[in-house]
Amino acid sequence: MPGIRIVHRTPLRPAAAWLRVTDWERHGAQVPLTRTIIGTAPPTRAGTRFTARTGVGRITFDDPMEVVLWRPPADASPGLVRLEKRGRTVTGWAEIEVRPGPAGGSVVEWREELRVRGLGRRFDPLVAAAGRLLFSRALARLLRG
Repeated sequence: MPGIRIVHRTPLRPAAAWLRVTDWERHGAQVPLTRTIIGTAPPTRAGTRFTARTGVGRITFDDPMEVVLWRPPADASPGLVRLEKRGRTVTGWAEIEVRPGPAGGSVVEWREELRVRGLGRRFDPLVAAAGRLLFSRALARLLRG
């Protein structure tokens, strides 16, 4: 599985950054042709399920995910959320960590491993590059508000 790692620094305090990067509906708004469908009642916690649906018209695919670890930041401790991808097309996992920055604000790290079914390993570099570009833009937009 191709590995993706993105690090962004923000002037937001960890609690504020956490709220923005774990707003699943806003994630869909940051990815072209994608919307997020929440499958469980709020608040987010381990067991929360949602689906990112990407496409146009009848040409769509779903990326269902489940929150398997939910640990919001507290005091000086970093926050960590882990998502398991449960779909037929996209599998793997993603983690988002929010920790206090060395000079104030926060450092947000997005780690992800994903596999697109039907694509062989020779496409891993392309999948990783596309993922880094897409997720980096989405993360920057989420943190801007």
